Amino acid sequence: MDPNHAILFEPVQIGPVTAPNRFYQTPHATGFGWQRPQSGAALRGVKAEGGWGVVCTEYCSIHPSSDDSPYAFLTLWEDADIAPLAATAEAGHAHGALAGIELWHGGFHASNRMTRVPGVGPQVQPSMFHLPATTRAMDKADIRAFRGWQRDAAKRAKQAGFDIVYVYAGHDYLPFQFLSRRSNTRGDSYGGTLENRARLLREMLEDTREAVGDTCAVAIRLAVDELHGPAGICAEDEGRDVVAMLAEIPDLWDVNVAGALGNDSKSARFSAEGYQEDYIRFVKTLTSKPVVSVGRFTSPERMVQQIRNGVQDFIGAARPSIADPFLPLKIREGRADEIRECIGCNICRAANNEAVGLRCTQNPTMGEEWRRGWHPERIAAYPRRETALVVGAGPAGLEAALTLARRGLEVTLAEARRSLGGRISFESTLPGLATWGRVRDWRMTMLAKLPNVQIYRESRMAAGDIEDLAPDHLILATGSQWRRDGVGVVGMEARLFERSLTPDDIFAGAKVTGPVLIYDDEHYFMGGALAEKLARDGHRVRLVTPYPQASGWAIYTDEQGFIQERLMGLGVEIIPQHMLAAQGTDTATITDTMGQSRDVPCETLILVTGRLPDDGLWQALHTRPGTARVGDCLAPSSIADAVYSAHRHARLLGEADTPPRRERPPHKGT
Repeated sequence: MDPNHAILFEPVQIGPVTAPNRFYQTPHATGFGWQRPQSGAALRGVKAEGGWGVVCTEYCSIHPSSDDSPYAFLTLWEDADIAPLAATAEAGHAHGALAGIELWHGGFHASNRMTRVPGVGPQVQPSMFHLPATTRAMDKADIRAFRGWQRDAAKRAKQAGFDIVYVYAGHDYLPFQFLSRRSNTRGDSYGGTLENRARLLREMLEDTREAVGDTCAVAIRLAVDELHGPAGICAEDEGRDVVAMLAEIPDLWDVNVAGALGNDSKSARFSAEGYQEDYIRFVKTLTSKPVVSVGRFTSPERMVQQIRNGVQDFIGAARPSIADPFLPLKIREGRADEIRECIGCNICRAANNEAVGLRCTQNPTMGEEWRRGWHPERIAAYPRRETALVVGAGPAGLEAALTLARRGLEVTLAEARRSLGGRISFESTLPGLATWGRVRDWRMTMLAKLPNVQIYRESRMAAGDIEDLAPDHLILATGSQWRRDGVGVVGMEARLFERSLTPDDIFAGAKVTGPVLIYDDEHYFMGGALAEKLARDGHRVRLVTPYPQASGWAIYTDEQGFIQERLMGLGVEIIPQHMLAAQGTDTATITDTMGQSRDVPCETLILVTGRLPDDGLWQALHTRPGTARVGDCLAPSSIADAVYSAHRHARLLGEADTPPRRERPPHKGT
């Protein structure tokens, strides 16, 4: 271990328990929830095995009036919930970690679709998401009942074996709704002054300590700034006052910015590593208790700086622990160059927002620990000494080559270009996306450590070349190209736009002149990122899309609002709910949802609609034994899907491709 990193491995006392080091996996969603406890336990267990000193669950509902369906959440509503959650605590303890649980009530953020229980909150308030429902105002009897729900859930958490029990007052959930004057206009002892608005939070902390504080640490997760300025809680005003008011009551402060979850888990496109520091730095000056916060930390030097500068006592992480569950162990063993760094793409957040299991661009084993038995650092050796040729060194090709080599095959990787990385090498040049290059860089670093890999650059392979080499296994990772016919998500009719460009042309250096029209019928990052790039280059840019907003799919990565705000700030004209109809000499014709057409200035038309696989080699060689295609060559999609596709093929090579295990309720015979 580098002596400079030794401070990260010091034990830290948290009330009645001691964390073995300063690596703290803060609560984060998995998409598994109460329905899939074995998957959740296995995922957290791998984190503990990788050296995280504290491993926390996702949000755990304390009562049926806090139901976030269809999103996956844990429950401690009744004693029957104890045993499934005990598996997660045991998985952490098996590797020496403390286990934390985040008790949660959503207030007007919970629509209660499954339980159909009316929602409760500090005041009459429309429910925040998806249903035209209204949350009813809690009276004093409701508040007493709510405090009882917290106490009962805390006692069940203790029975399940958890070491740290949370009071959750962040991300706009119920205790925070009482705290913020934006959502609390009550006139009784739970409203008005900050002391009154903080009353429920104080009572919850005291109730939880009384219930479990003899053996469990009591943590508070608090948003010290909701990023709404003086109208709400802000760090330089009431955020500071709340911390001062409650400073010594909890055993640990887990602090962040909030309002919406997207502010806390902001993508790398809109935030740098450690970006929350300016908001939370003050907390340690007001309390003697340990403090943890997040910031997408991947650099050991930055982590050490956080501790030495007195910003926090732990290195809090959600996304970096997903990208590399073994990050702490790699630092301890002096292998920091092997850290699979989070790229901040927020595909993990997209999984949660789509109500599916966790996935990660960098770590294709994430979420597969139980259902497929995959481990991020261990993989079965291939039973025979055989050769593999991987054609294409984009994200899929690099992953396929690395995984096959780790299994012991003799691997040859051939790339037509001088540079490796494929689409990543181009996409990472777009504004804010430089961290995406880590997908390429980590795999190149790991490949360089393996003696059974040969890499050939500037080696475009033809079918005859491959036949001459006669590898035992041929993996085609030749990628994809952007479509020129305008076929996208909404517009499915192929048309001819003779003078149009695609993102491939822009990356190849095509000349852009005059007014630019970007037609985005793909709706992820590319259309908005190109619009930002060209606007920064000084072009007049219009972004036309059939969706109601720019980069509509990016709502799942918590980026859509930030993208739209940035484009508007750069003067990009966003024209939503319009289809591209025709391209003229210096105009383009667009049509709205009512069928009304109009011409807009357009000298350069860029189509961002869909992609087609570069599968010429596949068409020529698919009948050859041992041939497979992966990544975009198989089905153009996200980088995460390309990496997963390649990893899955390489990991299952020589094995039966059986369906993944599914968690099912026990069968009861009649």
